[in-house]
Amino acid sequence: MTRQKNGWRMKRHLVAVGLILAGRARGKRGCRFQLVFYAVLALIALGATQVVAQDVSEAELTTGITVGVYVSPPFVEDRGEGQYSGIAIELWEIVAERLGLDFHYAKYPTFRDLVRATAENEVDAAVTNLTITRDRAETIAFTQPWYDAGLRIMVPDQGGGGFWGVVGGLQDAGHLKAYAWLLSIIAFATIALTLFDRRFDPDFPRLWREGVAESFYHVMLAVTSKRIARKNLFGWVGRFWQAIWLAVGVVIIAYITSSVTSVMTTVSLTRGITALSDLPGKTIGVFTGSAAEKYLQELGISTRSFPNIDVSVNALQEGRVDAIVGDAPILEHYAHTHFEERLEVVGNLFHPDKYGFAFPHESSLTLPITLQILDLQEDGTLESLKLRYFGSGR
Repeated sequence: MTRQKNGWRMKRHLVAVGLILAGRARGKRGCRFQLVFYAVLALIALGATQVVAQDVSEAELTTGITVGVYVSPPFVEDRGEGQYSGIAIELWEIVAERLGLDFHYAKYPTFRDLVRATAENEVDAAVTNLTITRDRAETIAFTQPWYDAGLRIMVPDQGGGGFWGVVGGLQDAGHLKAYAWLLSIIAFATIALTLFDRRFDPDFPRLWREGVAESFYHVMLAVTSKRIARKNLFGWVGRFWQAIWLAVGVVIIAYITSSVTSVMTTVSLTRGITALSDLPGKTIGVFTGSAAEKYLQELGISTRSFPNIDVSVNALQEGRVDAIVGDAPILEHYAHTHFEERLEVVGNLFHPDKYGFAFPHESSLTLPITLQILDLQEDGTLESLKLRYFGSGR
């Protein structure tokens, strides 16, 4: 840009000199030849400086440039050895080919680092799913938006709230140990009742398997239905012990019912994040320097920042955050390609935003690349890229 301005300054100076000389010649009689000479000189200077200015601009476009990238599948994916792919990379390379740009990539660990590098002229262009925001536009220049997105929420698979989710909740709360003790009591009562009836009841089955089955049936009948279906062998004393056993059965059923109900409620509350309104009071994972980080902080929601989605998912699985908020296509792509991690993206799209390529302010690349993006939108190339990566849903 500086060289282009110098070219235009040179053009103005040369034309001015030519016109001044022509004016002086006009003031002298018999100097028509000088008038014509200096006028021609001014025209030559004008044409020459236009060529110079044009050459400067083209040289600025074809000089090797550094393109900063932030890995964020499916927009930017690292293929190793300095090679990258993804929809943002493909779009950039189509534009670069049309403009004859010579470039190489430089990877940055976070959005924040990439924006800083662009603002400080460390890179000539920033290529990723970079959200266009007012704060960023104050430090860097953006092209025409080429992708409409927004934020969504990623949580552990809500299917975890079913049977195995309840079992996990019972284990975490310590109820499974209590259930084990209850089963031990039932087993002890079954064996004791079998030994007792074999000794005192002449009608009790003699085979052990039949006797144990009979005793187990009566024990469970008392526990689950709170009634006794066996004969009383010891009068009022027998009735007394039967009443005590009925009371024990009532307590056991009440405990099991209340523990399962409380755990199901807890699982529903802790894993029931389905919308933005469910986030207050919870700790949410975000990507460092992302639009989601700034937006949630403005809402007063507690956040923990991570450099990329892999690290944030590890934190989610370990329970260090309750959910992840990020750009919808990033979260959806990860959940789809990492099915074994049992994640799901929930809720409607919120905080709509747009992606664009970014450049340092005053960069001569911004306008021509914007024009190329507009051409790719109009000829259907950009839409074809979206369909290939995201299908007809985008």
